[in-house]
Amino acid sequence: MDLKNNTKEEADNNELSIELSEEIAEGIYSNLAIITHSNSEFVLDFIRIMPGIPKAKVKSRIVLTPEHAKRLLGALQDNVNRFEASNGTINTNDATLPLNFGGPKGEA
Repeated sequence: MDLKNNTKEEADNNELSIELSEEIAEGIYSNLAIITHSNSEFVLDFIRIMPGIPKAKVKSRIVLTPEHAKRLLGALQDNVNRFEASNGTINTNDATLPLNFGGPKGEA
């Protein structure tokens, strides 16, 4: 809903209260995302891969409508643009992420 054209009173009546539990506030670390889609939904699987461990588990799955997926894309792009304006360009390595992380193996 576009609140720009509403009066302050109308905007106050349209407020959304969002609750964030302590468990959810901790977040889930992910260093790999796999995105799939059908004609009616987008599925985002967030995965954590660890060095030396050949198996990884999906830690979180988000299912979105195509409309919300496009809104998320726009919101992410806006946030990346603002981040880079303040902090400089984010460098990405376009090479495929190595599943073994490539580092030396530790010994004890």
